[in-house]
Amino acid sequence: MRVLAVVLLAAACAAAASVASGGGGGGGELPEFREAPAFRNGASCAGAPTIHIAMTLDGTYLRGSLAGVLSVLRHAACPESIAFHFVASSTSPARRLAALRRALAAAFPTLPATVHRFDARLVRGKISSSVRRALDQPLNYARIYLADLLPRSVPRVLYLDSDLLVVDDVARLWATDLGPDAALAAPEYCHANFTSYFTDAFWRHPEYAAVFANRTRAPCYFNTGVMVIDLDRWRAGGYTAKLEYWMEVQKQEARIYELGSLPPFLLVFAGEVKAVEHRWNQHGLGGDNVAGQCRELHPGPVSLLHWSGKGKPWLRLDAGRPCPLDALWAPYDLLRRRGARDDLLAAVA
Repeated sequence: MRVLAVVLLAAACAAAASVASGGGGGGGELPEFREAPAFRNGASCAGAPTIHIAMTLDGTYLRGSLAGVLSVLRHAACPESIAFHFVASSTSPARRLAALRRALAAAFPTLPATVHRFDARLVRGKISSSVRRALDQPLNYARIYLADLLPRSVPRVLYLDSDLLVVDDVARLWATDLGPDAALAAPEYCHANFTSYFTDAFWRHPEYAAVFANRTRAPCYFNTGVMVIDLDRWRAGGYTAKLEYWMEVQKQEARIYELGSLPPFLLVFAGEVKAVEHRWNQHGLGGDNVAGQCRELHPGPVSLLHWSGKGKPWLRLDAGRPCPLDALWAPYDLLRRRGARDDLLAAVA
């Protein structure tokens, strides 16, 4: 209880200071970020494999991305064996991209990181409006093109959204056995109403609905914010083209879904996903896509906290209306604030 009280107090101070210093960053100049602690490999890390992590990089979610990176390094047994691949939109002006690179370097001066430019023209004409504007941004679809963006020397990648914290050693997730055939691993949620992710028009169309007929298992919902991807199998299976096909159906033939880039993944992979423990994606902490209300953790152990949904912890903290679990995110916030201490991470150490 004492530790939780410290965390809650830190979050409250962070929220007040962030409002005072203008801690946004969605538009205009980017805010300043403090340098994160340095995390080093121990002697046991000799010969440890390189873990490749992909995340998006933009002004709107920069604060979340940096917090996510800090959480990964903070809890990794071999943090120097992690290579980050950041995907930035090709439509970002050179000045904005340079500012993003500076912010990343200021927070993590020695981080092994590469910034890849995503050509937004690849999805131009393929994106249809969804229930939330953030889901319609081209960068939200960049995860579909990781096999093209990353070099072929990278055989596997862990994709992470920019609104999450890893509170366990990410090497455990990285080591997921994909078996002989699977191209993708993620936590599945088979209790969810799978039919609700598609419109009545989809289910009434016999050819559309038949896509799930011959799957290895019954199709289940999975969240695409945390995925282990075998890039070699992805390329061999032509999965980028398969995902694009359903985006084109949605745009040109019939409105078959409402939720951005998620439904195409379900159409291509549901029933063929290698299941991962639920602890690796405690998602939905941002509430639904409309109100973004507060939610509690799902029952069971937690290795990753994911604020999927409308409500983002940094925005709720800045507004002075945080949800209880947002206090767990606050100590990883690297936003530089006037008069604030730089050791908030000690609250969860």
